[in-house]
Amino acid sequence: MSGKLLAGLGNPGTKYLWTRHNAGFMVVDRLAHHANVAITKKAFSGLYGETTCWGERLHLLKPQTFMNLSGRAVSPALHYHKLTLDDLIVIHDDLDIPFGQIKLKKGGGHGGHNGLRSLLQELGSGEFTRIRVGIDRSKFGDTADYVLSPFSKSEMAELSTLLDRIVDAIEMLVSEGLPKAMSIYNNKDLLAG
Repeated sequence: MSGKLLAGLGNPGTKYLWTRHNAGFMVVDRLAHHANVAITKKAFSGLYGETTCWGERLHLLKPQTFMNLSGRAVSPALHYHKLTLDDLIVIHDDLDIPFGQIKLKKGGGHGGHNGLRSLLQELGSGEFTRIRVGIDRSKFGDTADYVLSPFSKSEMAELSTLLDRIVDAIEMLVSEGLPKAMSIYNNKDLLAG
């Protein structure tokens, strides 16, 4: 059982804990909570934990390199576990998707996302699965300030439900494959009903 590496992107430290840019960390933390595993081991320039879930060995990683150097944590973890890009699932925030929605896809560029830019540099390819977590785009002001600001009060009230639904999407992705998960979860309002 080789497994999957699930890398949630974010920034370390309490200052960034509930910021939009840390959506990847939040999803991996919620998954770890469901799987009853701690992501506390210091490894691969990140915090790491592993568990067996849905018939698959899951390696959970939260890079502690800061977002712009995420690849420096993900690449060694992938190599250490002898996993390929097909085994990598990267979870990150996305400005072009409304809050409450996710998009699953395989491959692509970095779209201006510094965490993805670092991954493409370190891995030499973008051919991995991404779970893009919608954070909406700022209606005004600077994008950099926006992604590093906390979720709004109304968003925070729905975050718990949203994270649980994203974990459901990961379960389908791991157990039934990307095409099925994409058909069910892409462009769906995860907070409806």
